[in-house]
Amino acid sequence: MSAEMLFALSTLAGWAAWFFVVMAVLAGLRLAANAPGIDRDSAKRSLVVCSVGALLGFLVCFFTPADLGRQIEGEGVRIPAVWFYMHFWGWAALSGAVMGLTSLIQGYLAVSQEERTNKLKWMGGWLIFAGASFWLFKWIAPQVTIFRGAFFLSPATIGIAALLLFGSLAFLAFSTRRATTRSAGKTMWTHLALLAGCAIFGLPFAWLLSSSFKEDRDLTGGVMWIPKVTETTAYFDPNKPQFSGQAYGMEVTAEPTKDLGNGKFQFDIVAPFNMRGRTFEAAKSELKVVPKQVPIVNGDWDGTKFRGRVIEELGNGDRRIEAMEPANLAGQVRDFKRDQAPDSRPDGLRWKNYPEALQYLPPETNFGLVYLKNTLILVVLSVIGTILSCAIVAYAFSRMRFPGREFLFKVLLATMMLPGAVTLMPQFLIFKNLGWIDTLQPLWVPAFFAGAFNVFMLRQFFNQIPMELEDAAKIDGCSFLRSFWTVMLPQVKPALAVIAIWTFMGTWNNFMGPLIYINSPENMPIAYALQLFSGERSGEPGLLMAFATMTMLPVLALFFFAQKYFIEGVTLSGLGGR
Repeated sequence: MSAEMLFALSTLAGWAAWFFVVMAVLAGLRLAANAPGIDRDSAKRSLVVCSVGALLGFLVCFFTPADLGRQIEGEGVRIPAVWFYMHFWGWAALSGAVMGLTSLIQGYLAVSQEERTNKLKWMGGWLIFAGASFWLFKWIAPQVTIFRGAFFLSPATIGIAALLLFGSLAFLAFSTRRATTRSAGKTMWTHLALLAGCAIFGLPFAWLLSSSFKEDRDLTGGVMWIPKVTETTAYFDPNKPQFSGQAYGMEVTAEPTKDLGNGKFQFDIVAPFNMRGRTFEAAKSELKVVPKQVPIVNGDWDGTKFRGRVIEELGNGDRRIEAMEPANLAGQVRDFKRDQAPDSRPDGLRWKNYPEALQYLPPETNFGLVYLKNTLILVVLSVIGTILSCAIVAYAFSRMRFPGREFLFKVLLATMMLPGAVTLMPQFLIFKNLGWIDTLQPLWVPAFFAGAFNVFMLRQFFNQIPMELEDAAKIDGCSFLRSFWTVMLPQVKPALAVIAIWTFMGTWNNFMGPLIYINSPENMPIAYALQLFSGERSGEPGLLMAFATMTMLPVLALFFFAQKYFIEGVTLSGLGGR
């Protein structure tokens, strides 16, 4: 058995053992509470089964070698973690096996023969599903990649988590003794389960946000949740000075590389990053000398702890360091190996990732403002076009009587069955003949031609509005258009809000449309820019995470601010008899 599989077996056995420990404690607390309605025989069986399961898990974990494959440094208790990368059918087979085992345990702990038979039937069904999924997995893509990792928790954190967990279990067990506290216990447990689910599903976003403030060295080699920042200080380098001035119409930082004579020098631009590689000519007197930001290090200087700054990186990997503290060593210079004087890296956030990510964008994009402008144009026009066109068409199909109305509505619904790939080429040829390639028109003009799904949903909403409202408006002299705008449209605000949110999110995240129709960087939206940034800067994950965070924050903010309308619209659309 490979080292990866042994590590996975040991890790999963350890996690399963602790799960059985929690379940055994819950069963024991229920026996101790002696609440009315509790089947003591079932609770005793549950206690025995969970205790045996915990013991077996700890034995497997103890006797199975768990080689992480690399060194991970951290403070506190090391918690192993493992993840499997495999095809969908592999996950389906694993899920079916877990559910089958769960049904078997539930059948053994059942309090009646009928319940036991029912659980065993479910076990058989899950095992059949797992077997079929495993066969498909072996046939389609049998490769499995095992990722090994670990994270560290302080003993205080583990103690607090255990206290909260077992305290809530005790409250849940003893709250069943009285009817007045029984509902409170169930409510608390439900909320704890929901909070745990939110925490689990929020981990990817938390990791993205945390990684956007990390240095690149912290994104490889292990899991580190709390970012660290390398301390730096200003240093005027007498051998390789840096200058600041105007070039190419913007403020740049550069280093002189060649003496051109007559007081002129050739300068290589080092910042902003999107200007690196460019050169310009200027006299040193026309520019201003600026300091470099060099790392601060901590080390040992002949038995004395010192703090210094790196003034030169030597070719053999050593570093020339000038002492800063203590006072008796200040100003002295000595060469150190990197491990003898490591960088000072306290916990903190590297805010520079965000401006540096924008600086890597092409100069013609004005630090990403061009991408933002194009995206806002597409979002605003698409939302307006979708709401107006779909509302007008839905109102016509709902309230107006004309020959062939039902037939045309069915034809409209039939367009939903056409795959997007079928209409892709005809649309491209139409836009090409109109001269719209490499413009934004192909991305927002179709929004003013109503989509079938939105028309169908709004038509259902309009059908639920009483005809008496429209009849009263007609008696008051309102035309169809006036009745639509002042009477009917305000009645479907939740549905319009849902359509607006869907359209906003779809347009903001649209990647395929710009990929097909846009060629110039100055016409690209943010979604396409993110893909280009990912391809060009994949070796700098910290900047990539920062740019990805900036692109998704507007959508996330919109969802939270418009959550009320979103949920209300979805709820109403599911109540056909309202």
